[in-house]
Amino acid sequence: MGLSCGIVGLPNAGKSTIFNALTSSRAMVANYPFTTIDPNVGVVNVPDERLERLAEIIKPQRVIPTTLKFIDIAGLVKGASQGEGLGNKFLGHIREVDAIIHVVRCFKSDVPHVFNSVDPRRDVEVINLELLLADLETVEKRMAKVEKQAKLGNKEAQSEYLLLERLKDHMNRGKPVRLFKSGNELEEKTIKSLNLLTEKPLLYVANLEEKNGNEPCLGILEEIAKEEKTELVPIYGKLEAELAELDENEKVEFLKEMGLSESGLKRLVKSAYKLLDLITFYTTNGIELRAWSIKKGTKAPQAAGKIHSDFEKGFIKAEVVSYEDYIKHKSELKIRELGLLRIEGKDYQIQDGDMVYFRFKV
Repeated sequence: MGLSCGIVGLPNAGKSTIFNALTSSRAMVANYPFTTIDPNVGVVNVPDERLERLAEIIKPQRVIPTTLKFIDIAGLVKGASQGEGLGNKFLGHIREVDAIIHVVRCFKSDVPHVFNSVDPRRDVEVINLELLLADLETVEKRMAKVEKQAKLGNKEAQSEYLLLERLKDHMNRGKPVRLFKSGNELEEKTIKSLNLLTEKPLLYVANLEEKNGNEPCLGILEEIAKEEKTELVPIYGKLEAELAELDENEKVEFLKEMGLSESGLKRLVKSAYKLLDLITFYTTNGIELRAWSIKKGTKAPQAAGKIHSDFEKGFIKAEVVSYEDYIKHKSELKIRELGLLRIEGKDYQIQDGDMVYFRFKV
């Protein structure tokens, strides 16, 4: 099912409320820890204004947006890296996702906080420390294994051991692996093979109150996001859950009344898409218009393989027109007449917004 984002945070931070609003599902929401023992999984359409504009021109029978998978992972607690609160199980769930959405509580309510107070910096540090401790354990185990080979004179093992020492020192200073600067491609590959939790891309979600008084919490989280070179998405979790119950027309009207152009959840999905380094290309046969997501830098044959493995195996060429040209001229015939339809080979990297027709041999 492609790439996934795991929603994490302390118990009662509002993870399941946000997950429910995102996926319009009914994961159990309650005011006590570990409600979500087994992760809930939901698939969400990625908001795409370009797809809507293309549909207005092409008028296909079916319009299929691309999707993202979100996983609601149980609340982590202090000591999770040592197994507290089913920590090993929950950390295992995080290990399986491609990116992390860290929900931080900024609201006060009757729902008890595990530390009996709202303190975003402390809450962030608790989660991040547990992830770091789990990563340190992984690195130390690898070091113990590599050290034996290094002492026997294995040059590759010696290089890896030095890398792991640098990585361990970096983490001991409280820094996530994603901020570690590797020396070359081989080092990057080695780190990637460890599947470290803090190496995964991450963004923060501030779960806000509907009334005023969010500024101090937001300010602290903005500082943290800046320090970690990541993004912060503010969301009114409870309000978004109520908004999810409305039909599209009611949602638009409600948002207009609040002076908003789009919901916080739409911003979150778009931010998660960007976090995963994804771009979108489009295909159409006149009957169906479809959006596809691929990693930035994907070449044409591999993009064709997203549609069907036979397309990649038998790839001949790709006929490509940019989204901007398609929108401007609104006619494939006109685009061909103007020479704006490009013929690209197997080394072409698909660009965000490309309209593509793949030619292949069976």
